Amino acid sequence: MNTFIQSTDTALIKRFQEGNNDALETLIRRHEEKIFSSIFFLVKDEYLAEDLFQDVFIKIIDKLRKKQYNEEGKFLPWALRISHNLCIDYFRKIKRTPTITTSDNRDIFEVINVVADSPEVELMRKQSHQLVTTMLQSLPEEQREVIVLRFIAGLNFKDISKVTNCSINTALGRMRYGLINLRKLMIEKEIAL
Repeated sequence: MNTFIQSTDTALIKRFQEGNNDALETLIRRHEEKIFSSIFFLVKDEYLAEDLFQDVFIKIIDKLRKKQYNEEGKFLPWALRISHNLCIDYFRKIKRTPTITTSDNRDIFEVINVVADSPEVELMRKQSHQLVTTMLQSLPEEQREVIVLRFIAGLNFKDISKVTNCSINTALGRMRYGLINLRKLMIEKEIAL
């Protein structure tokens, strides 16, 4: 498996389609944190996120085996679009709106493994993250989703538009209005991060 670490996503997909399961394992390990985090931020439940994460990779494996992947070099946005669609399907099924907070009130930034230099820095960072989490929850869903995909998952706007099934201009607009709304909240509550 170590021989695949330097391989591109496209090369790993090709090797998997040729029958090498180690290539798929490398591909999954490479992207699992971002995909799981994006699911977790939407569903706010760790166990549900794990179930959906498994469903995402079952769907990915099925599509790869059927050679239905044709977006060379864009595996992560493609996988995030699949995970986003599965989350939306889940919410449609239970008819509730996703939010960012976790069911056990855990800080959403714990998922991305933020490590502090000292206890003071850790405390300051935790307080800042709690404020950001609270402010993010007050945003409209579309704005919150674009901000999470951009700043947490690290996607560019072209990929965000594909994941959210909107135009690039719409994604940019949602980001702009989301940031404007966050600034207004910071001014209203006199918050400095």
